[in-house]
Amino acid sequence: MRQSLQAAVAAIALVLTALVAAAPAHADVTICEKYGSTAVQGGRYIVQNNVWGADTRQCIDVTDTGFSVTEAAHDKPTDGAPAAYPSIYAGCHYANCTSGSELPMRADDPRFATVQTSVTMRYPDGGTYNAAYDLWFDPTPRTDGQNTGAEIMIWLNRVGPIQPIGSRVGTANLLGATWEVWFGNVGWNVVSYVRSSPTTSLAFPVSTFYDDAVARGYAQRSWYLTSVQAGFEPWKGQAGLAVDSFSYTVGGGDDGGDDGGDPPVGDGDCRVAYSATDWGGGNGFSGSVTITNTGGTAIDGWELVWTFPAGQRVTQMWNASYDQQGATVTATGVSHTRTIAAGASVTFGFNATHSGSNPAPAAFTLNGAACDTV
Repeated sequence: MRQSLQAAVAAIALVLTALVAAAPAHADVTICEKYGSTAVQGGRYIVQNNVWGADTRQCIDVTDTGFSVTEAAHDKPTDGAPAAYPSIYAGCHYANCTSGSELPMRADDPRFATVQTSVTMRYPDGGTYNAAYDLWFDPTPRTDGQNTGAEIMIWLNRVGPIQPIGSRVGTANLLGATWEVWFGNVGWNVVSYVRSSPTTSLAFPVSTFYDDAVARGYAQRSWYLTSVQAGFEPWKGQAGLAVDSFSYTVGGGDDGGDDGGDPPVGDGDCRVAYSATDWGGGNGFSGSVTITNTGGTAIDGWELVWTFPAGQRVTQMWNASYDQQGATVTATGVSHTRTIAAGASVTFGFNATHSGSNPAPAAFTLNGAACDTV
C-alpha cells in the first residue's frame, strides 16, 4: 500500500521535474534522460520520460502520436511509490506547456463540459504497473509548480499487487463500466478510479470523472484543470508499454493535429441526435435521443454517456434505463432497444428538471468512444 512516505518522495521529485525543460527534439526520437521531454505535433502535446521515483534506467521511443517504453530496469517495492510516469499530455506541467490547449480552465467554465480526450494503449506480458490518466486541478490558474487541488487518476489497467493512494471509498458506474473509487490526501486530494475490467482504449469527456469527484466532496467547481496526461506507472520493468494514440480537444473540434485516428465505438461508429422541449412556466423539460449505428456491424448492448452542462437532472426515462452521477448520465439499452443493426437507429426519451438555462450536452460517448452529433 502506498504510504505517506510516497507523498514526500513524490513532492521532492516533482520539484526536480520543474528544473528540466523540454528537449528541443522532434518526433521519432529516443529519450533516456530522467526528466527528458519533447514536443510532438507542432507543440500540441508533450511526451515526457518522467522517472521521478527511481534512479534506474528508462528509455522511451517517441512518435508523432505517442510513445513506447523500450528500456526499463525498475524494481520498486509494490507497497511504495512507482518508479516513473512516462506519459503524453496537453496543458502545463511545471511550466512546460503545450500549445492550443486553452488550459488552465476553470471547471465552471462552459468550455469545460466540452473537453474530450481519448487514448489507445498496448500492454506487454508480465511486469508490475498501471496504465492511467492523470488529470490535474489547482485552486489557481497555475502553470508551474505542484498543483494543490485534486489529482484525478483513471486506471485503465493494473498488473501486479498494487493499489492507488489512500483507501477504497466506493464504486462508480461511468462510461458503461464499473470503477473502484479510492481517495487519499498527500498534500492534495488524490481520487483514483480503477476499472473493474482492463481496457486498452478509452474516450470520454473529462467532466465525467470530475463531476463524480465534485459530487463526493473531493473537488470544487472553482478549481482549474491544468493538464490532461496519459501514460503508465511502472514498479517492476516494464518495457513494451505503449501509447499508440492520444487526443485532447475543446469544443468537440480538432485543433489541427493528427491524433492517430479515431477510437473505435463498440462494434461500429455512431451518431447522436439530441433534442429538448421545455414545458413552459416551470423548470421541467422532455428530451429525446436518437442513436444511429453508422458502422458495418450490429451493436449488441450499449451504454450512452453524456454530461449536462447546467445541472439538469433526469427524473424518468423510457426505452432505456439510466443512472446519473452528478451531471453525468449513463443511459443503457433495454431488451427491445439494446441491439442496433448496422445503419439502424433507436430512440429513447426522458423527463428532467433544470434551473435557469437548459443547454444541450456538448458530447456523447457510446460504449466508451465519442459519437458524432447532429
